[in-house]
Amino acid sequence: MSSDKFKSFKAGETIFKKGDPGDAMFLIKSGQVEILVGDKLVELLGPEEFFGEMALIDHQPRSANAVAQSDCEIEVIADKQFLFRVQEMPYFALKVMKVMAQRLRQTTARTMEG
Repeated sequence: MSSDKFKSFKAGETIFKKGDPGDAMFLIKSGQVEILVGDKLVELLGPEEFFGEMALIDHQPRSANAVAQSDCEIEVIADKQFLFRVQEMPYFALKVMKVMAQRLRQTTARTMEG
């Protein structure tokens, strides 16, 4: 697959590392992606789920690692495409906010357990 909008990753391949610049978010078209903090799996994502949105929104470095658990096809959503989707499809912005809130609640719950 050779497109700027879509990328393929093989199982075990790193999509991004903690500290990398956050210039895009990603939408999984096929396959599964692990989100890791250090060596700890914090989330396993599949088709139609997205990741990397936090660094895109606040323009901070990545806070976790993303690794393809299986062969994946992923849509890359750069800053301009993200802004276009937010303006043209308000539901997209609400979905991103809902997922971010859910992930924050999960992180808070894990912190309270420890």
